[in-house]
Amino acid sequence: MTTAKCRTTETPSRIYRSAVCTLHFALCILFALHVMADEPKTSRVVIGVHGGIGVEREQMTPELAAKLRAALEESLRAGRAALEREGATGLDGVEAAIRVLEDSPLFNAGKGAVFTHEGRNELDASIMEGKTLRAGAIASVTIIKNPITAARAVMEKSKHVLLVGRGAEVFATRAGLEIVDPSYFWTEPRWRDIQKRWEQEAAGKAGEGARYVNPLLPKSAFGTVGAVALDRDGNVAAGTSTGGMTNKAFGRVGDSPIIGAGTYADNAGAAVSCTGHGEFFIRWSVAHEVNALIKHAGMKLEDAAHDVIQRQLKPAGGEGGLIALDRHGRFTAEFNTSGMYRGSITDDGVVRVALYDD
Repeated sequence: MTTAKCRTTETPSRIYRSAVCTLHFALCILFALHVMADEPKTSRVVIGVHGGIGVEREQMTPELAAKLRAALEESLRAGRAALEREGATGLDGVEAAIRVLEDSPLFNAGKGAVFTHEGRNELDASIMEGKTLRAGAIASVTIIKNPITAARAVMEKSKHVLLVGRGAEVFATRAGLEIVDPSYFWTEPRWRDIQKRWEQEAAGKAGEGARYVNPLLPKSAFGTVGAVALDRDGNVAAGTSTGGMTNKAFGRVGDSPIIGAGTYADNAGAAVSCTGHGEFFIRWSVAHEVNALIKHAGMKLEDAAHDVIQRQLKPAGGEGGLIALDRHGRFTAEFNTSGMYRGSITDDGVVRVALYDD
């Protein structure tokens, strides 16, 4: 919008022209305000979470669905509360939201982690912020109560990005993080699941153990939790935490602790957290690919997520999904499975939670 350059003098003609310019300027302002008033008011999403791709719709019970929805909402509200504290960053929101999911036995992360082929619970996590691209991650740990907190500690209290196994556990202990006995992560449903897989392998029905998928819970083998956040300063952050793949082979690490595969955050693109068959997400660098399509190809958030999950990953056989959030508060969830547990909360506190394509 431009205005004519006017100068008033004592001559009537100039006074008239000045009045016309002033009136024109006022009308332009009124028109702009009218257009803005007609535009729909939308609130920014400040926290988005996912709880993995879960079980098939036909196997979902009303009781389990209610518990999952309640846990996702609790996670969202915890993340938003963390963001509202003085001086909070997106990292605070991400960590708070994921800790709630790690503490729940309903999800394949922390307390609800699946068992490896050796009968252990091995945990992975990563976190990243979009302003300076700082990141931290841990993998194959067995005694850290909240892996996402350990990942953040690696980012903030070490000169490294990724620590694994015993080294990560020693680091977390020295950093004063909460350490638990490995039995803390034992849950009866996960234990029954791994025993069933062992029995089928012994009977020669499973083939390679790490590739076997329980027909009763076909997608649960690839579960993960994650969060994306936007803080008051317009900085985004992302985090992901998992117990890995059910019955995974000794030493296997998936995409969740790999920056660029399972987690990525960049203010110039988006914050992304993934869930699914990790080997594919690593090979396709899924989280970074979504960010790159936004940042370098100029794609919209929803289009970039759709392109990677549906056009690139699905034809190759990669099952899974992701959540993404940009610095304008635009949020999307994309998946090529029957469902993905996910939710979001806006800056005015509106919560949306879904389990399937609903």
